Amino acid sequence: MAQKARKLLKDGKAKVITVKPFTIQLLIATGETKQDITLGIDSRYLNIGFSATTEKKELIYGEVKLLEGISNRITEKLQYRRIRRQRLRYRKPRFDNRKRNEENILK
Repeated sequence: MAQKARKLLKDGKAKVITVKPFTIQLLIATGETKQDITLGIDSRYLNIGFSATTEKKELIYGEVKLLEGISNRITEKLQYRRIRRQRLRYRKPRFDNRKRNEENILK
């Protein structure tokens, strides 16, 4: 495949679009052949199945497993945050460690 791309670039029939990932774009017209493809999706609660087929064969198929227990994960994250915030070391009160002018105290 790399040799074909190299020949197309050398003959001026393609140009480089991106280097990483290496992508070329054809500059010549290709015969436009279209093929009807049907996408089937079977959506369930925890699994989603998909399949792309033509009249003659199945092109791709697969299954996607969804994450479970998102609500429990959010609750656990909240608990960790609360514990982390409660573990702060004791600091002296800031309002009590400033020097005051006697003139401002009398006013």
